[in-house]
Amino acid sequence: MKEFGELEAAIMDALWSADGPLPVREIRTRMHYGRDVAYTTVMTVTTILFHKGLLQREKSGRAWLYHPSETRAEYSARVMGEVFSGCGDPRATIRRFVDQISAEDRLCLADALVESRADHRPGRRRRAAGREVAG
Repeated sequence: MKEFGELEAAIMDALWSADGPLPVREIRTRMHYGRDVAYTTVMTVTTILFHKGLLQREKSGRAWLYHPSETRAEYSARVMGEVFSGCGDPRATIRRFVDQISAEDRLCLADALVESRADHRPGRRRRAAGREVAG
């Protein structure tokens, strides 16, 4: 599972909160980080995030404008999927996860499962064990 360091998280939060692509100088201004960080440090970490595929960039004059490759929700869902697929026993892990989340989050999860089921209703899909289930 990929997890952000503190500076990476501050950069990603600034970009996820933005209305569009930002240059490094603006990312640095919008970041909420416990201490002052040099422009070159933000530029280096932003470039690393780009090479990891977490950011996209486009040239604007002499500066690069950065924006996230996926929304915060898409990123979070992908990381959760990586946890479940790499945990050894997804059923037990999902059960423990559900036991630990709030009642409100369990309702959101239940709603999401109903919506997902409705989205997949026209076809059928196969489980890993080979059994066909209503999708």
